[in-house]
Amino acid sequence: MIEVRKSQDRGYADHGWLKSFHSFSFAHYHDPEFMGWGNLRVINEDRILPGTGFGTHGHRDMEIISYVISGNLAHKDSMGNVKGIPPGDVQRMSAGSGVQHSEFNHAPSETTHFFQIWIEPNEFGIAPSYEQQPVPAAAKRGALCRIAAPRDGLVKIHADATVYAGLFDGEESATLSLAPQRKAYVHLIRGQLQVNGVALMAGDAVRLSQEHSVTLTHGQDAEVLVFDLAP
Repeated sequence: MIEVRKSQDRGYADHGWLKSFHSFSFAHYHDPEFMGWGNLRVINEDRILPGTGFGTHGHRDMEIISYVISGNLAHKDSMGNVKGIPPGDVQRMSAGSGVQHSEFNHAPSETTHFFQIWIEPNEFGIAPSYEQQPVPAAAKRGALCRIAAPRDGLVKIHADATVYAGLFDGEESATLSLAPQRKAYVHLIRGQLQVNGVALMAGDAVRLSQEHSVTLTHGQDAEVLVFDLAP
């Protein structure tokens, strides 16, 4: 089964300094049909204006992944990490037993555009931890690069899920095999792409269940995130 989620059907919040699209129910946006998918709980596409950001706030028992598209995301947390996350990097923060952090755009004139992803963990109460790695463009070119996974990902997550990123144009294609009981989610960041023959535009997504594979074809300057998820 394949269900399309059009870009314009997402939740949207305009806070002035922050413009955010919500793929699933979040904060003041609530849709009982989109509370998450499998153990994927949040995909927020955020744009933070220069000189602004999220003040210090807390999380616990959640795997939080940030994937920066443009600009730079300044991260500071109660574990002592003070990092800048540039475009193409993936960051993972395991909130575990509890962590405080802030996220800012310190640039004087450039908006920070990034995706924040929450995945429910399969281990609770663990010590909070942080990891950040670059995602080489060559590893995503015409392929699905495993950016976050319990094993063999660029960053390790404490969850039964794998997150892939890919770049597709022209004849480039990729197929990801799925166990039939698994769920999958595909979010198109930019460009155009077909997922199992279904055409998507930038911001569109599909959720998949009882499928044996995810096949990506007919990309036009496409950047995509693909999630292999617990049932």
